[in-house]
Amino acid sequence: MQAPVEYAVAVDRFLDGAGISEASSRVYRIALRTLGWLLVDDGLAPSGAARRGARSPSIPLARLDGPDGAARLRAALERRALMVNERTAARECAIVRTAVHWWTRRGWIGPEAQTALRARTRSAIPANPRPPAAQIGAVLALPVPLREKALWALVHESGAPVGRLLALDVPDLDLAQRRVRRRGLPRPEDRIGWGELTAGLLPLLVVGRATGPVFLTERRAPDGVARRDRCPYTGRARLSARRAAELLRQASVSVDPSGRGWALRDLRPRPGPAPSRAAGSTHG
Repeated sequence: MQAPVEYAVAVDRFLDGAGISEASSRVYRIALRTLGWLLVDDGLAPSGAARRGARSPSIPLARLDGPDGAARLRAALERRALMVNERTAARECAIVRTAVHWWTRRGWIGPEAQTALRARTRSAIPANPRPPAAQIGAVLALPVPLREKALWALVHESGAPVGRLLALDVPDLDLAQRRVRRRGLPRPEDRIGWGELTAGLLPLLVVGRATGPVFLTERRAPDGVARRDRCPYTGRARLSARRAAELLRQASVSVDPSGRGWALRDLRPRPGPAPSRAAGSTHG
């Protein structure tokens, strides 16, 4: 079988020939499409529910070939590990490892990527211990732009997945009730609420905007960004999970004793008693 030029075609051939179930194939496709966006590293990777129907970016399979390709693959997986919990990161890494092995056996890419994945599995990036409350407080008090302050506070007070929060649009916010607006009978994971810190920041972040994404990039969106992911007032794009993770990592180095910086998942509250309504119930 001739080696495909496009990464997306290589993904299709792997899924057709790997002998996995239809349900597994859907999960594999989402993970491999996400990897494709991380290999592009342009900040436009879809997040939340948008990942399920998103298309892969147009990149050559050779982007995974040779020592440079192995380095890109390691960097992409490290960025992904900052965006999701450890279980998701491990699952997606295993999916990528299976696909890379399949492509390597057919001679479509060299062995470097597979070797890099084996090395990453043996010496996985050491996970930061969960920061104590005092260090989380120090992160939330950092002198950063309003967008970061609002997102970090929302992650901390809501406990919701970061992808779900970045997918929010301005009309989704019920600022008076400190929660995401109810739409029919939402699933428990869709019932997002927040507390006093977020309640003081979100109205300032979205003032003057009645529609469009809540969290925006610094610059105008390039051509090709979907209308739903573009602010009609500023022309800026929806903030990606990758960029959000990088912003926290960079800003929090100064308050992390290890000097590595925290991941967004580290800001989520520890399991415990449900918050009171006055603190912004997530079941409101």
